[in-house]
Amino acid sequence: MRSLLRTRAAAIIAAALVAVGGCSSDSSADDPARRDAATAPVCRDTGFDCDLQKRFVEVERYLAGRPGTSGVVVRDLRTGAVWRNGHAEDLTWTASTIKLAMVVDLFTRDRTGEITLSREDRRLIGAMLHTSDDRAADVLWYRYAGEDHLTFNENFPKYGLTSLTPQAGFTDYYPYWGFQKCTTDDLDRLMSYVLTKLPAGERAYIVREMRSVDVVQRWGVWGAGPAAHPGTKDGWSEEKGGWVTNTVGFVGDGERYTLAVMNDLRGEAGFAAGRTTVTEVAELLFAGYFRD
Repeated sequence: MRSLLRTRAAAIIAAALVAVGGCSSDSSADDPARRDAATAPVCRDTGFDCDLQKRFVEVERYLAGRPGTSGVVVRDLRTGAVWRNGHAEDLTWTASTIKLAMVVDLFTRDRTGEITLSREDRRLIGAMLHTSDDRAADVLWYRYAGEDHLTFNENFPKYGLTSLTPQAGFTDYYPYWGFQKCTTDDLDRLMSYVLTKLPAGERAYIVREMRSVDVVQRWGVWGAGPAAHPGTKDGWSEEKGGWVTNTVGFVGDGERYTLAVMNDLRGEAGFAAGRTTVTEVAELLFAGYFRD
């Protein structure tokens, strides 16, 4: 009798344990929050928040289906964090983005007394930034490149364009602003120099001009949207090998983030496709990220 009772008791306890264990397992499996937490990707400590890290992934996914190749660099000037993709070191035609470096160099030489900028010079500087005026760039390049034509190019590395390479064989005047190559990393360093190294007055002028560009340049970084308070300097040209569409600028209060994108279409598409690509990158990264 005692043996029978012990056997029945053991059976009841075992059944109860199985029931409890089953309830616990079923509850966990049916809890979406727990399941999502278990499978969600870990947000790494990169200096960028989880939202931006997800946006970087979206940018990579988007660019994989776009014509040509695109270098992208994002920098947080507050934390020092930098994100770059695999094409950030590709040498690419600068197009008109080099005009931003020309402005920095002209202001620097004027400040140190090496040259004296006239009122006309300053008007031309404004035209380069506002409408990306090629004629203005020509006048200033020929006027201040020096007898050996090298003065700009010798100074550009000081502002971050350490990979800049002038291209020979396209014009009699060499080097010439319109035929040079650099990397997206170069443009990133240039934009950072403008925002962190220039005297306050020069910085404020360039920021103001880049935030109020003509409609011809309202793409690229401009795609971040009005809440991002973007400023941009774009460059576009059909070169040997096809179109390039480039953009460099900043977004956020206090110009916290810089963005540089260089799209080398490699003959796979034209200007319209390139403009769409670099604008969409800015939108994916920053549209909706800032509060109005």
